[in-house]
Amino acid sequence: MLVRTFGCVRVVWNRTLATRHERYAAEGRSTSYAETDRALTAMKKTSELAFLNEVSSVPLQQSLRHQHAAFAAFFGKRARCPRFKSRRGRQSAHYTRSAFSLRDGVLRLAKTGSPLRFTWSWPEVDVIGLDPTMVIIVRESDGRWYVTFTVDTAAPEPLPGTGHTVGVDLGVKDFAVTSDGKRIANPRHLERKARNLARYQRRLARCRKGSANRAKAKFKVARAHRKVRNARRDFLHKTSTRIVRANDVIAVEDLNVKGMVRNPRLARVISDCGWSEFRRMLEYKCERYGRRLVVIDRWYPSSKTCSACGHLLAELPLSARHWNCPSCGTRHDRDVNAAKNILAAGQAVTRSNPGDACGADIRHSGTSPVQSAAKQELWPVRARVPVLQGGE
Repeated sequence: MLVRTFGCVRVVWNRTLATRHERYAAEGRSTSYAETDRALTAMKKTSELAFLNEVSSVPLQQSLRHQHAAFAAFFGKRARCPRFKSRRGRQSAHYTRSAFSLRDGVLRLAKTGSPLRFTWSWPEVDVIGLDPTMVIIVRESDGRWYVTFTVDTAAPEPLPGTGHTVGVDLGVKDFAVTSDGKRIANPRHLERKARNLARYQRRLARCRKGSANRAKAKFKVARAHRKVRNARRDFLHKTSTRIVRANDVIAVEDLNVKGMVRNPRLARVISDCGWSEFRRMLEYKCERYGRRLVVIDRWYPSSKTCSACGHLLAELPLSARHWNCPSCGTRHDRDVNAAKNILAAGQAVTRSNPGDACGADIRHSGTSPVQSAAKQELWPVRARVPVLQGGE
């Protein structure tokens, strides 16, 4: 029944998305949620799609709501255009209160004949006392099944102040270097699993399409990617949480990750770092726990500027990991110096906007993109202004 539900959700999503594209191309008009809901009712009445009545209508309606929200995010320039769903990817179905029941730890879904057995993963929380508002059933591409309960809870209390501020410089050799000299090693999760992953992919390439052996080989490739993905996510969560708990103000650089991965030599290494996901975690955790995140302009020369006197080098090759300031003679570690300059720029923004809410550069859901907080200030607010020497 769940596999059938996934297929119906996929059919509704793809047909509705195709209709949206055709209407926009022919008439230049967008489609509202009410129109897609009426179209779903018409689909169920046709003989071709009569099988849609065999599953619960709630996951089908939820897919329409998700598609409408996806287009709203796309037109708001917060996400890319929604794409068609494939049967070979991740499958999911969302059940609201009217389509499930959870009593005494027994979960029943609409149009299923027996309870859904699951293994509870939170030993400190009693599943009997849960009052979920939504249940999400997911089948990953590696064949694993998950059930997720959405529960309304009170907002967490802000963390007590620590009196510390930190600047964070992200990199490849070291995942992050802080302004106080601490280095967080880059675990390189994909590189450690690359050998096994390549072996599984070679086996997959040798299998005949449509065969049972190819399906088994595909599951092994997906399982290897899942292990890399979970290890990376665990590392990013622990690192971001540790930084948020230890500092009141966190300054990071606005990296152009999308442009950086176009470098064929560094694309895989940069993608393995997960910088964009790390910044997203910092954003919502700072907002949740009462911290402030300041994002510095990506064009700010943090590595080439002396953190001691403000001297700005004309050029600094990427291979130079240490350099001596020609003005004051201070010897700098490239990454530590960049983190110190990022912190100084973040403190300048904090002093010039002391009344701003937590997370000056955080983009909230449903709003238009906001400009980086550092871009709104002139660089003379810094105590040391980088100036090119020699009259340039």
